[in-house]
Amino acid sequence: MISIDKITDVYSIVDEFCKDFEKFSQPFLIGNKPKRQPRMNTSEVITITLLFHLSGFRTFKHFYIYYVQKHMKQDFPQTVSYSRFVELMQSALMPMTMFAKTCCLGTCTGLSFVDSTPIRVCKNKRIKRNKVFKDVATTGKSTMGWFHGFKLHIIINDKGELLSFCITQANVDDREPLKNENFLASIFGKLFGDKGYISEKLAQLLFVDGIQLITSIRNNMKNSLMEMSDKILLRKRSIIETVNDELKNICQVEHSRHRSIINFMTNLIAGIIAYNFLPKKPSLKYETVKTNQLAMFY
Repeated sequence: MISIDKITDVYSIVDEFCKDFEKFSQPFLIGNKPKRQPRMNTSEVITITLLFHLSGFRTFKHFYIYYVQKHMKQDFPQTVSYSRFVELMQSALMPMTMFAKTCCLGTCTGLSFVDSTPIRVCKNKRIKRNKVFKDVATTGKSTMGWFHGFKLHIIINDKGELLSFCITQANVDDREPLKNENFLASIFGKLFGDKGYISEKLAQLLFVDGIQLITSIRNNMKNSLMEMSDKILLRKRSIIETVNDELKNICQVEHSRHRSIINFMTNLIAGIIAYNFLPKKPSLKYETVKTNQLAMFY
């Protein structure tokens, strides 16, 4: 059950953003306004979409029909049919994306972690039969094996807050997003990654922008000097694996039931926003790093 306080908090934040978004985007709209306004406004559509990712339901259809329309009539009295609501969700993709980029990202503290996780759109045995993502999704390989779909690249701080995210095809190298200035616009200090981000040219390129890329070395590489605190923080890189796990298993950014690409993007963005509303995020206390460093020194 979702508490009334949680519904009120989510709706108030979303509604305030939607009012500002509508005011600033109105001069750039092309064409005339629709004569008939939808029964549900954009704030209600986004709020219900986000509540699904926080509810624990596995399918949105069951959540909307058997929970929202039956147990949330006081909060949303003007609900529409399920098929109509899916159409309204698609039209709310743009404000949801802007909301995720402007209101749901944390502040860089100088300690950041980068990683990518596969977003599968179908099972491997159904790759050739998949028509929804034909010529869009690709086949790639991760540490867990081959998959068909996309990659979600994220950067988090030591508090577990998302700092930046982007989506690429599955066959794109993990280091490519780090070459994009927009992906690293708010990042500075030390950036920790796994062995997939090893690149001398990339490290030099980021160093010019004030970012120190720190990765572990492969078995066939020579040892390099590294500060003890950096070695300890590199071992704590599992924090971003926990964030990826919560995005998939709690916020449900990944499933194989999509009927269109727009629905896929809507579900993914809504899951990222829902992560921001989680009451507790995996965090890293830097004081414990200092304590471990002194213990290893003595």
